[in-house]
Amino acid sequence: MTAPDGARLSTYVHAPRGLADDAPTVVLAHGWVLTYRSWLPVVRLLADRGDVRVVAWDQRGHGASTYAGGSLRPRGESIRALGDDLATVVDAVVPAASSLVLGGHSMGGMTVMAFAGRHPEVFADRVRRVLLASTAIGGLRGPGLPFERRVMALAARVPGRPSRLMSTRSARRQFGTVAAAADVAATRAMLGAARLGTYGTYYGALMDHDESEAASVLAQVPVTVVVGTRDILTPRTLGERIAEAVPGAELQVIEGVGHMTPYEVPDRLAAALTP
Repeated sequence: MTAPDGARLSTYVHAPRGLADDAPTVVLAHGWVLTYRSWLPVVRLLADRGDVRVVAWDQRGHGASTYAGGSLRPRGESIRALGDDLATVVDAVVPAASSLVLGGHSMGGMTVMAFAGRHPEVFADRVRRVLLASTAIGGLRGPGLPFERRVMALAARVPGRPSRLMSTRSARRQFGTVAAAADVAATRAMLGAARLGTYGTYYGALMDHDESEAASVLAQVPVTVVVGTRDILTPRTLGERIAEAVPGAELQVIEGVGHMTPYEVPDRLAAALTP
């Protein structure tokens, strides 16, 4: 897909043969320095149903997607721009007769919230259900390391990828008490392949993110908030804050689970995405 500013968004669609245009579509937004592949365990479960269309894409600057104008260099990115990208993807690949179920993990959850805030009329007309997994409506502060913002601002201007620096141990910290070796390896591969510029520019965007004003739009549909008790990036308190901000939202706190919920509890996420 091509966004209005020229960003190229690599988009992936699973649609069973013969699926009607008015069948529901599940649209999945991935997290910071991951790719659409982080949703594959959930996509497989949804595909087994045979009655839904599933759409996922690499967010701008991630995976095979570019920034504005087809560039690989960030230009002061924002979460709200990602919300506009979600609208671009929906317009381009989802039939007009199809209702929407939106799922977002980590930064992808923020993308869904930004979409609700930026496109409330589309949200009200087409969205039927929302999943927000391991994410925050605002209030992120980062791990609190000394000079963290300064280091990330520098990274936003540096070429290259951290593939040689990304260890299995670092990837394992994204998970809770139990993690399959293949899932940790897949996570390490995505984290190592992300550009340093993507780490840096979106760190600032995440810290600035606040979609509290979108809460009333989100409240128009059933919202499920999922968070693990071992999540070190978007801890339980941030999930609770979403549930408090969005009237009627269901909060699922899962014991022993970390940040990588699409790998750790794909069945729970697929159930929450069922139209």
